[in-house]
Amino acid sequence: MTFATTASGGGRSSLRHLPVLAGALAAAAVVLLGLGPIGWRAGWWHFRFAFQTLMPWAAYCGIAALAVSALALLLGRSRIEWRGVAVAIAAFVAGLLIAYVPWHYDRMRTTVPPIHDITTDPDNPPAFAAVVAARTADGGNPVAYEGAKVTEQQRQAYPDIAPLTLALTPDAAFDRALDTAKRMGWTIVADDDTAGRIEASDRSRWFGFTDDVVVRITPSGSGSRVDVRSSSRLGRSDFGVNAARVRAYLEALRTAAGKQG
Repeated sequence: MTFATTASGGGRSSLRHLPVLAGALAAAAVVLLGLGPIGWRAGWWHFRFAFQTLMPWAAYCGIAALAVSALALLLGRSRIEWRGVAVAIAAFVAGLLIAYVPWHYDRMRTTVPPIHDITTDPDNPPAFAAVVAARTADGGNPVAYEGAKVTEQQRQAYPDIAPLTLALTPDAAFDRALDTAKRMGWTIVADDDTAGRIEASDRSRWFGFTDDVVVRITPSGSGSRVDVRSSSRLGRSDFGVNAARVRAYLEALRTAAGKQG
């Protein structure tokens, strides 16, 4: 009787510790995931260390937090006080969210091509000029378009990326294009209404990666043609960010031209 009681008490004690363990694992997952961009921005390590080491370990801790918190809730609901239940639920949610982030990036990595330079005109892509010095200083990717290999991958993955034709004069189209770029939150590096060119940069919120954009406006019949190129300064794959940026910009410009044209 004494042995059974002791064993039962030991089991309850072990179950009571599960929420604490789950909470610790969830906290470790949060710290590991958060350290990635913090360390990169602070210059402590390369961004690849964050993606290839810290992020996977954050996922492992998140999955472990999921498992332990689920075990605590399934086996120890009646034996754990309400605070422990609350900790287990919080750990479960945190573990799920943290584990999702690396999974999402890994899924993106396997579903988009490993390219970082997207343009509406692969045959004659708009050239970068004003941002070249900044890209060189950052040790960034070359500004020269890589050609056929990139073109084919882009066309297969993003067949909808194409020039935008507006029923506006080049001068009017330039004004709309510049205003739209500003409303997108881009940093305007250079704009030349005579040449019909806009160069800008856009910085990601999480890691602070800088991508460069060039917009080119040329006459097309009685209207104008708008071409866009978006290129990442760093990294081989952009996880589809540049294509999404070009799409969003062209859609915003189309809407602005329709309202004001």
